[in-house]
Amino acid sequence: MAAIDLALLTRIGLPLYLVAFFGVVMVWRSYLIWRRTGLNPYVLTRGDDTHGYVGGLFRSTLIAVVVIVALFAITPQGYAYLAPITWLDTRPVTVTGLAVLTAALVWVSAAQQQMGDSFRIGVDAAHATELVKRGLFGVSRNPIFLGMLGMLLGLFLVLPNAASLAVCVLGYALIQIQVRLEEEHLTRLHGDAYRAYQNAVRRWL
Repeated sequence: MAAIDLALLTRIGLPLYLVAFFGVVMVWRSYLIWRRTGLNPYVLTRGDDTHGYVGGLFRSTLIAVVVIVALFAITPQGYAYLAPITWLDTRPVTVTGLAVLTAALVWVSAAQQQMGDSFRIGVDAAHATELVKRGLFGVSRNPIFLGMLGMLLGLFLVLPNAASLAVCVLGYALIQIQVRLEEEHLTRLHGDAYRAYQNAVRRWL
């Protein structure tokens, strides 16, 4: 019975989790910043340069996450085509994944709150932003990206299959590239202040 309850929890809870995660990470925080500043914090570009290419892959990765969860929640037959990794589909692994997902949501929400109006989705070369070093940014230079990595890892642990593994690996690679693009931008914007911050705080933890 416990295993059935856990399966029902994940089937119902994962779609709700995605609504909460993306609602907090992208929609709600972006709306608040737009209301306060008049600026759209979503600045992932479309184009043939590095920023546009990475941005396009980011969007594709997020769409893939939604598709994986939707197939799991709606159609077990469709989910079977994602090549489930059955030896990882155990209660301890699922519980661990759910805990990681929950921690990632709380972590990202706190980091966004601490980042305030400096939060951007992508590199905003048109508007200067504050160099945030408080709160979680005092222990990690990229706590929001770290939380997103946690979300991808948690999803894989809860739904271990070939597609979620591919999304996890691709998401990790894209975040590593995006972090370095943003570091170049912040170095140009803040100069020695950002270099000192780099020396004082690790990129991740």
